[in-house]
Amino acid sequence: MHRRLIIRPGAIGDFILSLPAMEHLKDDYSEVWATSPNLPLARFAHSTRSIASTGLDMLEFSPDSRLFAELRNFNSIVSWYGTNRPEFRAAVEGLPFEFLQAVPPDDCRVHAADFFAAQVGLASPAVPRIDCPRHDGGYAVIHPFSGSRKKCWPLERYQEVANRLAAHMPVQWCAGPEEPLAGAVRIDDLYQLGCWLAAARVYIGNDSGITHLAAAVGTPVVALFGPTDPRIWAPCGPDVCVIARPALEDIHVEDVVNAVLRYDSSFTP
Repeated sequence: MHRRLIIRPGAIGDFILSLPAMEHLKDDYSEVWATSPNLPLARFAHSTRSIASTGLDMLEFSPDSRLFAELRNFNSIVSWYGTNRPEFRAAVEGLPFEFLQAVPPDDCRVHAADFFAAQVGLASPAVPRIDCPRHDGGYAVIHPFSGSRKKCWPLERYQEVANRLAAHMPVQWCAGPEEPLAGAVRIDDLYQLGCWLAAARVYIGNDSGITHLAAAVGTPVVALFGPTDPRIWAPCGPDVCVIARPALEDIHVEDVVNAVLRYDSSFTP
């Protein structure tokens, strides 16, 4: 039996955009090491572990014979971790590591999902898909946060969009454990969150990992982009509408409301 370890650090969006590449690497036995929140999304893997729990992040500073023995049990180790850390690469020399670049270069000309796919020999287009039961729960979901404040459209504009939509469909707000928003739905397990998002009529949000999750489960998405290049980092899928402006403040409520019309003709603004 051929055993492969896949190591993928990074935020939610990076992990989701790497899913086609990781699934392409599936072997007789596949194990994924990643940040703890992302592990439920590695549905293809036979086993998963958080990078922190393995001690891998300390290996170059404190060699661990038990960890080395674990790594030697794999025939292949494909790692987006440690590529730019020469000390780590030296520490694992002799083990079957293949190192991949974790972030597309500044001059990248293709979408990030296609960049990661090309690294493992997978043809583009690479579209992340997470298998969740898809049905129309009748509600819209708004997630007004992101990992960076500069990627966030003003909350008051989201609230205005919600007010416009509320007369036609229920509006649910979504937030993470640390994101302050009264009354928001909070589901820590990302796969379970994905299943809840899969029942939404439409999802509206910033350039964030949760926006990538909504797209990956097949929910129609309206994604608001400012400083990030959507040609590289937009969520993937046929039901994704990206509204991009150099300054997020230049996106107007009417722009977002009109985008929702693409998915729900019964809504009249």
